[in-house]
Amino acid sequence: MNKEEKVKVVEELKGQLSDYKSIYLTDIAGLDALQTSKLRRECFNSDVKLSVVKNTFLQRAMSESENDFGELKDLLKGNTTIMLSKTGNTPAKVIKKFRKDGDKPILKGAFVDETIYIGDEHIEELFNLKSKEEVLGEIISILQSPAKNVISALKSSSGKIAGLVKTLTENPVGEAKAEEPASEEAKVEEPASEEAKAEDETEKKEEQTSEGESKDESK
Repeated sequence: MNKEEKVKVVEELKGQLSDYKSIYLTDIAGLDALQTSKLRRECFNSDVKLSVVKNTFLQRAMSESENDFGELKDLLKGNTTIMLSKTGNTPAKVIKKFRKDGDKPILKGAFVDETIYIGDEHIEELFNLKSKEEVLGEIISILQSPAKNVISALKSSSGKIAGLVKTLTENPVGEAKAEEPASEEAKVEEPASEEAKAEDETEKKEEQTSEGESKDESK
């Protein structure tokens, strides 16, 4: 392989590292041709890209990539097969399913949504990992449920609400309450003024009577 061909391979790897959110580094050494073919078929059916790469090429591609692969570059020793996917847990599902009949592929490390996982012990964690899209979908579903219930309730009682609005429009509650105290006060004030007049007239009559009696006594 000449220099131009090597540069082309590195550029292709850089493009793949940029295009895929989930990058698994695995070891499939020991699988025979039949098993390898089966693994490729499993990956293809799950929309996972499987490629056996040279460590030097992948290391250079990682170093020139915009992503920070950190300790993953230190894992590029021995057999390295990369599994690329658009979703975080799909390669882990393929690995677990394939390992029902053996111990390969072994997970060396993974880069999923800018998070680094080192070691095969993380396979279960990655298997149960939910993508950002799945998490957002669950949040949206939760937020939509109460809204649906409210809309349903409003539809079922639309007749009652319409009737209430009509009643309030024809008979404004605020105006009725505002007028009632004024009319009551007027009713209370009128009797009070009549009584005062009657008392004044009674007092005048008594005064006139006492004055008349006084005059008679003086005579």
